[in-house]
Amino acid sequence: YEIASCLVGSEMCIRDSLLTYPFQAFGYVERSFFMENKCKVIAIANQKGGVGKTVTSVCLGACLAQDNKKVLIVDFDPQGSLTKGLGYRSPDSYQQSIKDLLFNEINEVDVDYHDSIIHTNEKFDLLPSNISLSGADIQLSSVMSRETVFKRVLDKIKNDYDYILIDSNPALNLFTINGLVAADSIIIPVQAEPYATDGLNDLLHTITSAKKQINPNLKIDGILITMTDARTNLSKHIANEVRENYGKFIRVFKTEIPRAIKTSEAALSGQSPIQYAPNAESSLAYRRLAKEVEQIGKNITKTRHEFSR
Repeated sequence: YEIASCLVGSEMCIRDSLLTYPFQAFGYVERSFFMENKCKVIAIANQKGGVGKTVTSVCLGACLAQDNKKVLIVDFDPQGSLTKGLGYRSPDSYQQSIKDLLFNEINEVDVDYHDSIIHTNEKFDLLPSNISLSGADIQLSSVMSRETVFKRVLDKIKNDYDYILIDSNPALNLFTINGLVAADSIIIPVQAEPYATDGLNDLLHTITSAKKQINPNLKIDGILITMTDARTNLSKHIANEVRENYGKFIRVFKTEIPRAIKTSEAALSGQSPIQYAPNAESSLAYRRLAKEVEQIGKNITKTRHEFSR
């Protein structure tokens, strides 16, 4: 046996691999476990509503897709705002929603999950949601291994993608736990407004519990400051406060997302803000964010490559 040390994020993990051929011990070895997680699943999460989770999910997804990444965006919110904002306002406009896939998994119904995915004209795919998801968490509560249902659904399709982005619901409930279990990492949008960090400590506690008990590989990619207004000192003060209070322990993305009216206009037009207003200040900011997110993946890949020698 060979002990292979792999530094992933900020944690050192030790993995054992059985050497198939003796000569591999003396040279470069390309090990399959370094390549097994091609797809990165990112949950966009904050139980506080109105912080920009949905806009971040769709804009980040659109930007990654424009960078030639294969992207699936999952609307995991019963309000279905992301789905409706992309023009799919009626449940009749698509075959199945995320709720159908969850209960197909629970009931072990053999279906082609790919039939439920919408291929948008913006190069990314969408797994839609609607109001039928509301109350499903109560039904899930009596199911065996209820925390892993969503993960089992994504595991069936994740090999088709480079990134899966989960637009989480604004609550701390079983849907949130399912999202944290399914995710490899989390991006936490925080609004540059008074009381911006209300509930953030509760979310961090939930993330810590999920990491300890169910998903030990879960990481926080960073806190994203949204809805900034360069014209006000209050916005700058709150952004600085978030960086000072949390930046020592958690990455706070360099990119800040400005407030933009184009975002609301885009939802009415059934397009992502990136396609609707590609040169808007907010769209340019999300492109910078996409580069930061991609760089996180490159840093992990580089570290894995170095420790595979």
